[in-house]
Amino acid sequence: MTRLMRILILAIVWFMGLSIALVIVYRFVPVPVTATMLLDEHGITKDWTRLSRVDRNMVAAAIAAEDGKFCQHNGFDKQAIEKAIKKNARGGRIRGGSTISQQTAKNVFLWQGGGYFRKGLEAWFTLLIENIWGKRRIMEVYLNVAETGLGTYGAEAGARRYYHHSGARLSRTEAARIAAVLPLPKARAAVDPAGFTRRYGNTVAARIGEVRRDGLDACVYD
Repeated sequence: MTRLMRILILAIVWFMGLSIALVIVYRFVPVPVTATMLLDEHGITKDWTRLSRVDRNMVAAAIAAEDGKFCQHNGFDKQAIEKAIKKNARGGRIRGGSTISQQTAKNVFLWQGGGYFRKGLEAWFTLLIENIWGKRRIMEVYLNVAETGLGTYGAEAGARRYYHHSGARLSRTEAARIAAVLPLPKARAAVDPAGFTRRYGNTVAARIGEVRRDGLDACVYD
């Protein structure tokens, strides 16, 4: 039993050391590929782009659509998590309470799908990137690895796929529609969207103004 405990402790120490080292490397080096990309039957289309070359409308749209408290929390939105737990307890469509930081941790270091084990690892990596990367780097990585369409990853690749121009110049409507696709990138279209996607995109476009006005993206540009 003592030997098993030593092995377990050693494995945990090795995991923590390796994960910290990997997070430090990705603080400076572009993420080359993720598990989600490798498992995508539609292939991989991506174009790593520095945040300075991504239109500010895209940053605001991501915050408006996915995480309005991005600049305020330390990686976890307690209120959103509590609301998700209560709603999910009532049944129906599962609602997530993940922040952009949590989504980035999952997208870069882990795999899609649920389970308490994966959620525990997600929390660990979220703490690491919040403290080692900071908000600007988290947003930069998120907008480069988030799935924006079938086999399409990142805001730059999404902009070129849908609008045939660089992500450096996205209108509010274009950025909002890309953001509206993020929760279900394989089922939603950013070009000529209909129904919920169109309505949600319009809502996100309106919220972009609020994000800019209230400085909800300030931590990204400090």
